[in-house]
Amino acid sequence: MLKIEELTYNFISQFYDFEKDLVLTNHFHSDWEADILVVNSEGFSHEFEIKYSKSDFKNDFKKNYQNSKTKEKFLKHDKISCGDYICNQFSFLLPMGLIDPGQVPEHCGVIEFYHNPDKWETTFNEVRKPRQVHQEKFWNLVDKDLMLKMMARNLYYKKLEVKGKLEELILPPGFLQKK
Repeated sequence: MLKIEELTYNFISQFYDFEKDLVLTNHFHSDWEADILVVNSEGFSHEFEIKYSKSDFKNDFKKNYQNSKTKEKFLKHDKISCGDYICNQFSFLLPMGLIDPGQVPEHCGVIEFYHNPDKWETTFNEVRKPRQVHQEKFWNLVDKDLMLKMMARNLYYKKLEVKGKLEELILPPGFLQKK
């Protein structure tokens, strides 16, 4: 089976250019984590959520969150559909035929993928374009300095994980909780 990292790499390399677009994976924003977040050169953003199973897809609509600042409770897709959301667009990236596109809310885009294990090729088909939930540019909605600091910190954590050293280090109390 195609690993999520391989799918992510195939998708990003086919559709985005690191010279023009800011492409982040597993990036925490809006009180949840985006599997893929793309901010294009014009400043508009698009979140992609990867789902491998029907149950995982259905659970995405049950996710309750609480705003860390205001303590407001909400469902993820209620927040997205009304435009009270940092990204301009939201799409699901799903295995071909997993979900009937009619089951996907109108605000969401649907991209299906098919992986041929014999040729080790992955193809993508945009079944439905996402609705633009607002016109505000991403950079007008985020604190750039804080985002750069978070990205640098996350890169450092990933470096530790890749090197396999995280469990060997003695770190100050609370260091890992801040992640």
